[in-house]
Parts: sequence; C-alpha cells; structure tokens
Amino acid sequence: MNPFYNDMAADLCGLKENGNERLLREISPMDSGKCVYQGREFCNLSSNDYLGLAGNHVLRREFFQQYAGDLASPDLALTSSSSRLLTGNTPAYARLEDKLSQLYGGSSALVFNSGYHANTGILPAIAGDGDLILSDKLNHASIIDGMRLSKAEFLRYPHADLEALKKLLEQKRSRYRKVFLVTESIFSMDGDAVDLRHLVALKEEYECVLLVDEAHAVGVRGPGGAGLCAEQGVTDRVDLIIGTFGKAFASTGAYAIMKPVLRDFLINHMRTLIFTTALPPVVLNWSCFILEHCKTMEREREELRRLALLFRGWLREAGHDVSAGDTQIIPYIAGESSAAVALAERFQAHGFLVFAIRPPTVPKGSSRLRFSLNAGLHSEDLEPIRKLF
Repeated sequence: MNPFYNDMAADLCGLKENGNERLLREISPMDSGKCVYQGREFCNLSSNDYLGLAGNHVLRREFFQQYAGDLASPDLALTSSSSRLLTGNTPAYARLEDKLSQLYGGSSALVFNSGYHANTGILPAIAGDGDLILSDKLNHASIIDGMRLSKAEFLRYPHADLEALKKLLEQKRSRYRKVFLVTESIFSMDGDAVDLRHLVALKEEYECVLLVDEAHAVGVRGPGGAGLCAEQGVTDRVDLIIGTFGKAFASTGAYAIMKPVLRDFLINHMRTLIFTTALPPVVLNWSCFILEHCKTMEREREELRRLALLFRGWLREAGHDVSAGDTQIIPYIAGESSAAVALAERFQAHGFLVFAIRPPTVPKGSSRLRFSLNAGLHSEDLEPIRKLF
C-alpha cells in the first residue's frame, strides 16, 4: 500500500480506537415512528422525521392519486436535467415558492437543493471584504463552512449568550461595513431554543443583518408550522429565515424567506443555486402537497410537545440533568465517545434506535445520545425506556 492509502488507514485506525469511527447503516422507514434496522423493528429515536410523515403510506397514496395513474405527467418527472437558470426551473418551483410565501405572510421565497446548499451559498453571496459575521458557537457545520467560504471576517460568540453578543457588537460594530448575526432557532444537538425577540432587538439596535436557521423548528413550531420566528412574532423583522423540507416536512430540499430584492440578488450571485441541477418536479410537487397538510397539523405539533415534556420528566426523575424547554430534541450526555457508543447499544438491545453523537459533531468530552422524538410515536411506545435511564 502506498503512502497515500497508508495515511488514510492510520487515520481510520485512530478513529476506531477512540470510538469515533463512522459507518453507513441501512435503515428502512416505517409508519408510526418505527423503522427496520438489521432485520429488527425499532422505535426510531434518531430521525429528524418530527411529524412522523416519512413512512406515511396514506399520504403517499393520496399524493399519487392526484395524477390518476398518469405516470407521463410532467409533474412526476424524476429529474429536471438542468440548473434553475437554464431549463430546470419547472412550474412546480413557482407553485412551491408561492405556498411558502403564503405561509410566511407574503415574503419572498427561494428554494434550494438542501440546507447545506443554502448555508454554504447564502453567506458567501452576501458577506464580503469589510464585513463581519457573528455566529453562535454551536451553529451547524454548514453555517461554519458558509462563513469560511465567504470573504468576511467571522467570530463565534458563546452559545445563546446574547449579553456576550451585545458586548461584541459594542466593541466591533463601528469597524465594519455590514455585520451579520447568524443563529439556529432550535439547536440540532442540544435542543434548546433562542430568544429571538432579544436577538432581533440587538439586530435593530446595531443595524445588523439577521439570518435564522429554522431547520429543526419548521413544521413543528409556530402557526401552520412556520417555525420559531413565527411563534415569537418576529418573522417580518428577520432578514433571512432558512427552512428545510428534509426533516419535519418529509421531503427533500430547503428554502429561504426574505425580501424580494435579496431574492433577486441571490439568484444572480449564489453559487450553490446557480451551478447545480434543479430538484426534480416530483420532489417539488410532493413538498407542495406536504406543506398544505402540515399547515393543519396542530394536533401533531401539540402531541410532539407533550411527548417532549414527558420524556424530559422521565430523565429528571432518573436524576439526569436535562435542559429546560419543550423541543423534540433531547440530549443525553455520556462524556467520552466509548461511553456514548455503549449506551446506544444498550438502548438498541431494548428496541430503541438511537446512535452515539461524537466529535467533531459535538465538542470533545460531550459525546451523547440525541433522542429525537416524532409525533408518530405514542407514550406507550416510549414507556419501556424509563427503566433504561
């Protein structure tokens, strides 16, 4: 084996020894919050399918029945075969972006291929030389990559510490042409939520641009599932709201909500929009279909919050330190990677599919299980987990 491959083998060996080796697993989704893994049925506590729609065959059948068996319909095409700026901007894009605009009170919408495309494309397009990006320390890797790809300077402020952010703004705002504030609304690994009203007040006081990634909030929070910005009443005061279809909305792709001028600017300058093949019409039309259904799913959203409060209560009863709140993401800190792997195997042995989250996804020494609830599960499905805490 030559040195190129020797170095790779040594790296992989080190990851395995430290309990940080990653593997691809085959997992088949089922209805009602269940899945099949290694030939066994599990309660799926690792998915981002927060409304339990990914395996919903009733909705899937209803979607295809709209087309009365017409598989030749252009709405069911499996590829767009082009970028949006050439021939890939099919009519389904306009329908989906119009539905998103309605959900967000008339603001402009722009759809992307994924949340990663959104976060690695927007910041490099709008932030440049002489600008500063201030980002929550626990923001997703895609946001970090987007900052690195931009020509702006960037700093990461302590997680959710808006007083520390205010001090940074006091010290630095006057030195930069534009300052961008970037945060998730519900954080993907810790499951805590940001005080967006306070953040918006800082944005307005210091004349900043605010980007809020709502990947883990859309579908499950706010009126019609519009997210935490809508729940806290600040939608029209946030410059960019990023949402995803790949989690609660059980589809593929992502979107941003913004003013029309910003939408036009991104169409002309955002490389991850310009230089990629557009989404297939069948995916866009499925997203339209799901979006309509999700607007009415208040019962499922309330059930998800009830399950989250119940689950947190069980952990507290067992003596574990659990973050306050009612989000569907509940971390269970193990510490070292090997301890998290062993814990995950224990839960799997009892029919609960949860995996260890390890560095670099989370900081060293904070490996954990990330319990990710969905509205397809019932309290009786989860009750046996109490004895495992």
